[in-house]
Amino acid sequence: MPKLRGEAFWRETLRSAHYVVAPMVDQSELAWRLLSRRHGAQLCYTPMLHAQVFLRDANYRRENLYGEACPEDRPLIVQFCANDPEVFVQAALLAQDYCDAIDLNLGCPQMIAKRGHYGAFLQEEWDLLQRMILLANEKLSVPITCKIRVFPEIDKTVKYAQMLEKAGCQLLTVHGRTKEQKGPLAGVASWEHIQAVRKAVSIPVFANGNIQCLSDVEECIRKTGVHGVMSAEGNLHNPALFEGRNPLVWEMAEEYLEIVQKYPCPLSYVRAHLFKLWHHTLQVYQQLREELAKVKTLEGIVDVNRELKLRCQEEIANQKEGEKPKEGLPFFHWICQPYVRPGPKERCKENGASGTEKGVRGKRALEEEEDGNSELLSKNKQKKKLRNPNKSFDPSLKPKYAKCDQCGNPKGNKCVFNMCRGCCKKRAFKETADCPGHGLLFKTKYEKSLSWQSSQTVIQKAELSRRGAVAVGEAAALKEAGDSAV
Repeated sequence: MPKLRGEAFWRETLRSAHYVVAPMVDQSELAWRLLSRRHGAQLCYTPMLHAQVFLRDANYRRENLYGEACPEDRPLIVQFCANDPEVFVQAALLAQDYCDAIDLNLGCPQMIAKRGHYGAFLQEEWDLLQRMILLANEKLSVPITCKIRVFPEIDKTVKYAQMLEKAGCQLLTVHGRTKEQKGPLAGVASWEHIQAVRKAVSIPVFANGNIQCLSDVEECIRKTGVHGVMSAEGNLHNPALFEGRNPLVWEMAEEYLEIVQKYPCPLSYVRAHLFKLWHHTLQVYQQLREELAKVKTLEGIVDVNRELKLRCQEEIANQKEGEKPKEGLPFFHWICQPYVRPGPKERCKENGASGTEKGVRGKRALEEEEDGNSELLSKNKQKKKLRNPNKSFDPSLKPKYAKCDQCGNPKGNKCVFNMCRGCCKKRAFKETADCPGHGLLFKTKYEKSLSWQSSQTVIQKAELSRRGAVAVGEAAALKEAGDSAV
């Protein structure tokens, strides 16, 4: 059967999907996809998979795709991150029988993507992307799709999308934010960019960004003309978003936990989902938040979920007539609803006031005065600060290290070459030299090997001489015996 392309692929294989669950690392696993499909989602993506790891590690393949085969979980698109055409295609060939399309991640803006050189950090390398998509389009039996972020300029974004289409991309998901728009700086996604891309290409386009409820989905389709709308954060806080409902949180949580019993996944995934679902309630019941963070078993998570449900039901029973939701929420905290990520100033204010006065730790920020300046500490630094309140993160107080002459990393204090261990090892090997400071003894070992070879040569010569003498003695004895016989 010939491979479907473009509109035909979206219409027949993807069944004209309008409501799409985004690829989310450690979050769009099988159990969550099944829950989302039960509540209106028409198409789901796997979490982003690393092509190189998928190619070399059979356990990784089994845990992330092969062991999750489920007839209800279709249509399904498998997403990979990659920066090498051959690696990407070889990984995709191993996955293509378990999905309806392969997606190339060109939208991840996180630091890990920058270090790994993938995701949105490939968006300037058009030649590489063309080669990857051309090869995938040629070799795979399923269509190749892409998920991208926009450039600040609409014209460049349009040319980028057209380049991907020309290379063989059969469906394009456009996240209307730049790679710099993330975390507290996420801001509002640009539907203008998405609309411009939709008008400029002939392949189906999905929109991503600014989706918190079903009315947002409908407005996005109307304004941009896209074929479908993808949701990530909105879906995590309300799996029934595509149904246009705001159910009770414990209904979604209990249904999800039942699915997890049948289709197990790592406990960290389950915990993360409950933190999202119960987000607003956990601001009220901080003790249960701590319990949810510490629990080590699925049964323990079920118990915390049950306790949260009982607390909410008790609160509903004691509710006064005409009482309205607090904290500016559209609904009471026990109802699934959007979470609006605060901007930098709001986050600073939120953590500075409510966090310090009420003794409540914010999600990612702890404000600290250092040299008269406020510094927002990361989650890891917050933990270190809790363990050691006197710890300072002032860069000027960090110990200064002498740098390696070769690469700039800290050098070994006793290195004879003034290098870090990696550079020292290369040079010492090349020059057959020693560096006692790094414990590298190439010269010493080489000299020992020469000495051993020399001693072996002497031993061999002595052995040969001995054998020669024995042979001569035996020959003489034989001759003497022969003479006697005569």
